Amino acid sequence: MARRNLFQPPPPPSDTPAPQKPRFPETGAMSGVRSTLKDLSSNAVRDIPPELIDDGGPNDRLSFGDADVAALAQSIQAHGQQVPIMVRPLPDQPGRFTVVYGRRRLRALRSLGLNAKALVRSLSDEQAILAQGHENSQRLDPSFIEKALFIRELSDGGYDSEIVMDALAVDKPMLSRMNKVARLIPPEVIEIVGPAHGIGRRRWEDMADAIRDRDIDLLALAGEMDLRSVPSSDARFDMLASAVIGRNKTATAAIAPLPVAHADGTRLGEIRPTARALTIKLSRADAPDFAQWLQDNAEAELLRIYETWKSRNG
Repeated sequence: MARRNLFQPPPPPSDTPAPQKPRFPETGAMSGVRSTLKDLSSNAVRDIPPELIDDGGPNDRLSFGDADVAALAQSIQAHGQQVPIMVRPLPDQPGRFTVVYGRRRLRALRSLGLNAKALVRSLSDEQAILAQGHENSQRLDPSFIEKALFIRELSDGGYDSEIVMDALAVDKPMLSRMNKVARLIPPEVIEIVGPAHGIGRRRWEDMADAIRDRDIDLLALAGEMDLRSVPSSDARFDMLASAVIGRNKTATAAIAPLPVAHADGTRLGEIRPTARALTIKLSRADAPDFAQWLQDNAEAELLRIYETWKSRNG
């Protein structure tokens, strides 16, 4: 769908239904960002040479493909830059800026040697993150894994979880899930797979759970495959997911749990060894009183067993 040229005056208002509840909450920082975005149709847009704009700040996209940037450059050359980017001044480098959003447009403009039409705003780090997330909601959303990486980068950067949730319009459970996926799956593997726009949360989470529970070295597994020869990002994910399923089945068969039962026939539970952990699972159905007693005394008993092991092994 064609987008309105934001450098042209807005059309006169028309009779429209009552506006829906905004997707982003009206936090103090968000209110500042909304007023900033309303200025897009004003004369606040400036022409700035791309060499004065740095690509700093958290990235909400995996690396842009050359073909993608070239297609955008061709469109800009034919129709002009229809949508401005947003930048903010670098306080310690007068005359220079850092991009808030519009990194792909900036790359395309650099390739053409054209100045960037940019909205310049002095935003705090929190306001810049909210502006970046809000702008993404108005166009093609980043894929699940790109959002997950963005969340991990923001979390590692010390941003408050409320700001992160506002920026990406997610709740706390989803924030936790995305963080888990981004931390369990090696970034090198994600870079090889790519954005995978057709792959949703559940499949990424299933892969993360499988490599964690079965101690699968996903980076080594990806290295055994010729993923880079597969042109589609979704297809690369499918290929890797199939290999994980196969390795998962092999691991499950290779490490069978060891059942533990008393001489009187009472089934107490099972012991499951893996490369990273030794899991003891008790049966509350077969020995509920013993399971409860061990729950109450697990720390003391584990320390006693450990001292026994130390004394026997010097």
